Amino acid sequence: MQQQQGNRFFFNVDWITVLIYVALCTIGFVNIFASVPPEQSAVFGFNTLYGKQLIYVITGLVLGLSILLFDGRLFNVFSPFIYGGTLLLLMAVLVIGNKVAGNQAWIAIGSFKLQPAEFAKFGTALLLARYVGAFNPKFRDFKTIMIAGLIVGAPLVLIMLQPDTGSALVFLAFMFPLYREGLSGYFLLIFLGMIVLFVADFLVPTYILIIIITAIAGLFIYNNRRKQKIIFSTILVTVFAIAYLFLIKVAYEKVLAPHQRSRIELMLGLKTDNRGAGYNVIQSQIAIGSGQATGRGFLQGTQTKYGYVPEQSTDFIFSTIGEEWGFLGCSVVIGLYIFLLLRLVNLAERQRSTFSRVYGYCVACILFFHVFINIGMTIGIIPVIGIPLPFISYGGSSLWSFTILLFIFLKLDSNRMGFF
Repeated sequence: MQQQQGNRFFFNVDWITVLIYVALCTIGFVNIFASVPPEQSAVFGFNTLYGKQLIYVITGLVLGLSILLFDGRLFNVFSPFIYGGTLLLLMAVLVIGNKVAGNQAWIAIGSFKLQPAEFAKFGTALLLARYVGAFNPKFRDFKTIMIAGLIVGAPLVLIMLQPDTGSALVFLAFMFPLYREGLSGYFLLIFLGMIVLFVADFLVPTYILIIIITAIAGLFIYNNRRKQKIIFSTILVTVFAIAYLFLIKVAYEKVLAPHQRSRIELMLGLKTDNRGAGYNVIQSQIAIGSGQATGRGFLQGTQTKYGYVPEQSTDFIFSTIGEEWGFLGCSVVIGLYIFLLLRLVNLAERQRSTFSRVYGYCVACILFFHVFINIGMTIGIIPVIGIPLPFISYGGSSLWSFTILLFIFLKLDSNRMGFF
């Protein structure tokens, strides 16, 4: 009887998560409507940003509900094909893609622009979950770590070639689901160490950092001089750390675009530029700060309505929320995200299959990275790298990809009692 109930299309779906999704999409539409100039918002039309977003929201909801009609096991079976399809799109965009703001990341389909990097996230999450679920690796040997690294690294490299640094950084989120499945905590320490070295390489001369790293390694080797395995590992990490310092310089000078270098310099306080690269963040901070406790009111935000904040409806949509709805509105939005993330983690932990659990953690970590980075860059604590706020920022590719990402997991969760 239970199995028969489990075959019903919408049986056991977590509708609370669906309601959070609808609430965030509604908040996005309202604030995109508020972000357009007064003359455009006076008349409703499907050629306006908010008109297009309404279409994206409606079609996204239909897409999400349609996913619930499928058998959840199909996503496991077809994950290699879905992953392969997203890789082909990432390759295609390098050849036929449109270049916008220095990034060749979109494929034009009529008036719509498809961004393959957004769809690569759920394709990667599915294949990574299939690999972990099928082989149950413990991530204690080099081979299993390399296979997982290749699954994540292939789309990451293709996205970097666009180059879309923001979308590529989000793929680092896949490290945390692997940590849940047994990846050593040393990798998280290495990851944090790479961030520290990245920042330090801009603030301290490279040769001084090399001396410090070598001295620390020497002391560690001396204290463990009878343990050959530890000595070898220490030397390997030291060589990698020194090479990484030089790689940072090469990437900074040869790979990053001028505007990306400027954003890093502004973030680290190496320069000030109130008219150039720092203009977006300053105007965003002014907008959020002017909202104070309860906001200026719907359609009353001067920074928002008169276009002082560039990319107002996409990367900086949170500044619209801050100005018109104030601290209260920001708290509601952040609260919804926290509730959604905690619920996803809770749903992931109750899964009976490793595939579903790993995929659920992938969904939660991807959403967390997007929320943290997007809000962080609007308030000036993270460099502006241009990634959307999930379900709220304007854009069909981002909304649809997040919808697919979320609703696949909701379907897997609804089938958990019969999915092995």
